[in-house]
Amino acid sequence: MPATPSRRTRTLGLILALVAAGFALTALTMGISFALTGQTLMWTAVLVYALMSALTLAVTAIAGWVILGEAPIERSGDPVEGSFDAQRRLLDDVRHELKTPITIVRGHLEVMDPTDVEDVTAIRDLGIAELDRMARLIGDIDLLAAVETDRLTMSDVDLTVLTQQISELVSVIPAHEWRTEQRAEGVIRGDRDRLLQAWLQLADNAAKYTPPGSPIELGSALHGSGAQLWVRDHGAGIPHAVRHRIFGRFDRGAGKRTVGGSGLGLAIVDAIAKSHGGHCSVADTPGGGATFTIEIPIGTRASLPSPVRAGDVVLQREASG
Repeated sequence: MPATPSRRTRTLGLILALVAAGFALTALTMGISFALTGQTLMWTAVLVYALMSALTLAVTAIAGWVILGEAPIERSGDPVEGSFDAQRRLLDDVRHELKTPITIVRGHLEVMDPTDVEDVTAIRDLGIAELDRMARLIGDIDLLAAVETDRLTMSDVDLTVLTQQISELVSVIPAHEWRTEQRAEGVIRGDRDRLLQAWLQLADNAAKYTPPGSPIELGSALHGSGAQLWVRDHGAGIPHAVRHRIFGRFDRGAGKRTVGGSGLGLAIVDAIAKSHGGHCSVADTPGGGATFTIEIPIGTRASLPSPVRAGDVVLQREASG
């Protein structure tokens, strides 16, 4: 049955409180920075910030009310309300993630020397960086919620065109040599924008977590049961011990916080794949690294080639080299 009005209201209130806290911390930090440095605060900027904050809260309130109202509550034998527990776990995760930048900024403000211009500037830059990370986190939470609740816009997706699009998009990501090793020829049914979004997220992850200058390959394949979209890097790889949880929310696996991710990227990718009836998997790259593959086992229509696995291209190239 749907969530009760009281639970719906409490959950939405907690979400809005967290979002409002982020905006309030931003305003407080910027106000202190301007006061300590003697800079002139432009009231036009204040007005724009206030309006954007109010608009964001309003959109969050409307979207949250609809999502929470549609979420079913499953009762088990003890009885535990499964859906509400899942929402509570998400909120606990969000609260934990937001506490970190708040603690960092507050700690630095407490020890800051207001008479030292360099110290004030450094802490202001740190505060802005942490607030930017909070903004990305909130944006990714909204995106994950949209992916998990929105209906897909299904249409014919030309894999050759989709692969060309991702190749053009990743070409501007710096510090890596991007190679498109295979383009599938055929059409599948899917949400083109969501598939492109998931594929690009995998490419962005590969760029963040692999050494600068290392090559990254991507490609697509089509076979009788569906399609494969992959990204292959040559970094440290993903330890087998953490592969079962890297697609969970806020789990960075063996990565570090310094790369600036929210910890939701792979969860978004997996949600998009699952919304198509598929999944995302990770395997070892021959010679070292990780290969992430989005499997979309949905209806296709085309002149289909023989099945091709994501690692076959590299293995065949090495055998012929």
